[in-house]
Amino acid sequence: MKTIWLGAAALLALAAPAAAADIQPRPYTKAPAAYTPPQVIYNWTGFYIGGHVGGAFAGDSSFQSSDARFMGGVQGGFDYQFAPNWVMGVEAQYSWLPTSNNGVLFPLGTQVTSNTDQIGSVTGRIGYTWGPALVYAKGGYAWRNNGLGVNIAGVPQAFTTTGNNKDGYTVGAGLEYMFAPNWSAKAEYQYYNFGSTTFTSGPADIVGVRGREDEHTAKVGVNYRFGWGGPSASRY
Repeated sequence: MKTIWLGAAALLALAAPAAAADIQPRPYTKAPAAYTPPQVIYNWTGFYIGGHVGGAFAGDSSFQSSDARFMGGVQGGFDYQFAPNWVMGVEAQYSWLPTSNNGVLFPLGTQVTSNTDQIGSVTGRIGYTWGPALVYAKGGYAWRNNGLGVNIAGVPQAFTTTGNNKDGYTVGAGLEYMFAPNWSAKAEYQYYNFGSTTFTSGPADIVGVRGREDEHTAKVGVNYRFGWGGPSASRY
């Protein structure tokens, strides 16, 4: 019996190295690289159209009522991004304002009304962008449709003026933000100046009176941007 156990032990001792030789080494597996999300690069280059709403306020030296008036309209333009965070472009804008008979009442009972019911502009603009945001300044040509009137107790009066300009200039500034592919929203202040008007004849209390023809406006709007279709590129 002792001989049998000694023989079995000898066989196990001989078999162990052979079994170890048959076991293949475990292959080395490299850990997967950590995922890095793509970096979105926004591109402002392209054409756009949109709409806006807001309010208009006449200046202190105007013949218009100083009450706020609703305004709404459309805009369209083209932007070009360069260098690489600067944006320059051109924009045309048209706004409609409701007709108003309010005006300025003078000491002898003469009322002067200056009613602007349409206003527009063609401007250049330049801005700086970071990510989806763009801050910009603008300026250029302005136009309006304006009717100047004089009455006493509702009876129209004859008058003559110098000025009463329909053409002028405009400057402004704003912030625009891309909130979805092809879509951006903006908030903007814009000042319009159409020179001054002086009465050269008419009721005695207005002759020689001069008023500045200007508008302060604040607007919010939305633009649809053609050909953008989302981020212009991604980096991994």
